[in-house]
Amino acid sequence: MKSEFSSVGVVGRSRRDGVESVLETLLKTLDDIGVRLLLEDRFRGHVPEDYPVHDRDTIGAAADLVIVVGGDGSMLSAARDLIAHGKPMLGVNRGRLGFLTDISPDRLEEQIVDVLQGRYTSEERFLLDVRVLREETVVSEGDALNDVVVNSGTTAQMIEMELYIDGEFVNRQRADGLIVSTPTGSTAYSLSGGGPIMHPSLDALLVVPMFPHALSSRPIVIGGDSEIRIDVLARNRIHPPVTCDGQVNMTARPGDSVVLRRNPAVLTLLHPPGYSFYASCRDKLHWSGALVD
Repeated sequence: MKSEFSSVGVVGRSRRDGVESVLETLLKTLDDIGVRLLLEDRFRGHVPEDYPVHDRDTIGAAADLVIVVGGDGSMLSAARDLIAHGKPMLGVNRGRLGFLTDISPDRLEEQIVDVLQGRYTSEERFLLDVRVLREETVVSEGDALNDVVVNSGTTAQMIEMELYIDGEFVNRQRADGLIVSTPTGSTAYSLSGGGPIMHPSLDALLVVPMFPHALSSRPIVIGGDSEIRIDVLARNRIHPPVTCDGQVNMTARPGDSVVLRRNPAVLTLLHPPGYSFYASCRDKLHWSGALVD
């Protein structure tokens, strides 16, 4: 068997049930095909003590393909950490939903071999750059594959914000917060806030108010190249958290601005044969119905 990829990195979460069996299968499969394996150092203790392990930067620089073991959260973290290296990524699902990590542990060897031998589909996903500005100075910055959330940080307390898109004033609103989602994140937090599901191929962004005070405040879909600015009005008394993918946390102050733009780097996500976004929605979101003859 000949592989399309000569070196493969494996990253993810080590604290998952069954991770040892997944790693054992991966090590054997990659070794049988003759692929060099670069294992993340957080898996130390799940492999023989003399097995070499590496940090993420080393893996991102040296690997031709990165396999992420875990749930969607593991993929989100890996995408942010490795996006600058531009390497394609493939997910093995050891989490719950698995919109981004769609290889089943039950078919791990079969599907990994398919991908390594070039039988896969690929798609590009974009990330968001987010910066917190204080008097035009950047005080915090981060990246998000799913979404960026600006919220009050407290229960049952609203914040007052002004929304600008490409420099044009859109509205002023009082709400628990605001979610800005990529198409990738439209099946995540923004969905629970009443936002629509967007196909991952769309070049668009989604802005979803969280429990707005005005009933007319609704989610809006805008162009993917848009610049979004959220001004936290100075009369607010709270310091709202700014969260990327629910994992990276920053803090804004009254009077600060949160500015979001598309990251110029692109994530290439690989899927095994037979992948379908709509099938994932039927499975993960429990959409009903079957094809009628």
